[in-house]
Amino acid sequence: MSEEQPAMPVILEALDPKHTPKDLIFIALWTLATIPAIYLPLTHGTFIQVIFGLPMVLFIPGYALIAALFPEKDDIDGIERVALSFGLSIAVVPLIGLALNYTPWGIRLEPILISLIAFTLAMLIAAHWRRALLPADRRFVVPFREMASEAKAELFPEEQSQLDRALSVILVLAILAAVVTTVYVIVVPKEGEHFTEFYILGAGGKAADYPTTFSAGSEQSLIIGIGNHEYREVPYTVEVLLTNQTFNEATNTSQINAMERLDQFTVTVPHNETVERPYNFTVTNTEMNRLQFLLFNETVPSDAVWNKDRINASYRDLHLWITVRPTAR
Repeated sequence: MSEEQPAMPVILEALDPKHTPKDLIFIALWTLATIPAIYLPLTHGTFIQVIFGLPMVLFIPGYALIAALFPEKDDIDGIERVALSFGLSIAVVPLIGLALNYTPWGIRLEPILISLIAFTLAMLIAAHWRRALLPADRRFVVPFREMASEAKAELFPEEQSQLDRALSVILVLAILAAVVTTVYVIVVPKEGEHFTEFYILGAGGKAADYPTTFSAGSEQSLIIGIGNHEYREVPYTVEVLLTNQTFNEATNTSQINAMERLDQFTVTVPHNETVERPYNFTVTNTEMNRLQFLLFNETVPSDAVWNKDRINASYRDLHLWITVRPTAR
């Protein structure tokens, strides 16, 4: 009957960094390096962020889980381990997102990143512990040195001629160039359509409960939103106009009988950002029946351009039909 392995040596070995498997150390370092890769201004939005982020979503959580489930080298072979790592990552990440959806934190970058890191580190600790419980000859180990030696022997065998060596170097460089090109295409896609979002919301932040009927002189509130997708920072100008507008059934056209400027202001919005600005206004003229919002980019026409011409000259335009009741005396 074989003697049981003492618990204390196992604990000491599991806590000794010298005995930590190199694959678990590598995965842990990559996991922790994802944090600065995402949040440092130097790497934020660059290909470095993608290089660290994609494995964190597609491979690393599954690898850590597989390492915890199968600590022995004979449990599954290397190809199965890699394939299952991808498959389980694709399953684990959505499940974490689903769980976060029912928490106060919701599905946002910070909660997802923290959850993935916590899950991965927990699985790595479990994998390290389970491997420490096994005899050394039964533990799964990634043979980094053997893999490097085999790759070197395949690419640069000792009996290879100078020409063959040169061709091998060219082949390796071509493969690296293909990988770099693929990463570049993924990280730096072609510019899409250039456009600007322009919208108004009710005071509650929803596309409802707009101030359309109110008394003259009463203060009303809504939200003006601008989303910049122009691939550059844009200094937008917003004009708020009041018009008296009627519809001519004979000509099937609308006619502006009167127009006055209620307000004008500038909002500078960086690319790929959205600004929502609370806006308060007061209407005293009971004859006005339409509240017009005009958005201009860098070019704002002079006041000589008025009525329909000014509306047509705007980059984007919105409106609310309003009823202004006389103030009760």
